[in-house]
Amino acid sequence: MTPTIPGFDYQRVTVADRVALNVAVGGSGSPVVLLHGFPQTHLMWRHVAADLATDHTVICPDLRGYGDSDKPADTDGTTYAKRTMAADIVALARELGHERFALAGHDRGVLVGFRAALDHPAAVTHLALLDTLPTLDTWDVLHGRSAAVAFHLYLMAQPPGLPEQLIGAAPDAFFGHFLDVWSVGAIPADVRAAYLKASREAVPSIVADIRASAGIDIEHDQADRDAGSQLRMPVTVIQQDWGAALGFDAPALWRAWATNLRYLTTTSGHFMAEETPAEISKALRDLIH
Repeated sequence: MTPTIPGFDYQRVTVADRVALNVAVGGSGSPVVLLHGFPQTHLMWRHVAADLATDHTVICPDLRGYGDSDKPADTDGTTYAKRTMAADIVALARELGHERFALAGHDRGVLVGFRAALDHPAAVTHLALLDTLPTLDTWDVLHGRSAAVAFHLYLMAQPPGLPEQLIGAAPDAFFGHFLDVWSVGAIPADVRAAYLKASREAVPSIVADIRASAGIDIEHDQADRDAGSQLRMPVTVIQQDWGAALGFDAPALWRAWATNLRYLTTTSGHFMAEETPAEISKALRDLIH
């Protein structure tokens, strides 16, 4: 049986073009939307969501293409554009009765949240971004041997066919690699199994999501950079100090996008919402309140 967030209600909400998202909702109060990363599902937020639900309405969807949400075929390169996925989240919140909400994203959820805040600034009141850079900056800082840490991005950026075939031949080995090397043991066996099952059933859509970040997402980011677009709401970024490790100034990259920025580093691993949930809950509460 797939694990769930205790005390949360589950439903499927249709957001656009007959795409339905699986979403867990719990608590009451001002709304907070939590977006998961790769190769996870909404379950990565289980500890933080339960804590925030004591005084917030907490909304935890599976992104399109992930978990139990729909996985439409990518027919034109825009199906998994972060602009499309961000519109899903705004529509989801609206369907649940919330025109405005705080938003936190981890990993791939950072990219969706970033785009939602740029495209729908009236909807996003506060923004928290965990352990990823905007797409344009990610590709800019990866170079030389340091780019090996992101080999999966380069693999999945290739044209349709080969990446899906290679990953589909050994999905548990591929996705399990990241769950193991990015974790410090905070993912219990049943949750790890749920992540692997969800990922092996979503190889084409996960590849399409990351492929979009080497194409249409760059175009959208570059257009916003050229236009001087910025995040106007309060923004908290929480990252490992991998900017220093890879030789770039991560706070400076974020300040170019965010005028009202609080930048924090953590000693946790990449899966910080699972490894140090109290730290993440406190940072989100500090941002929202």
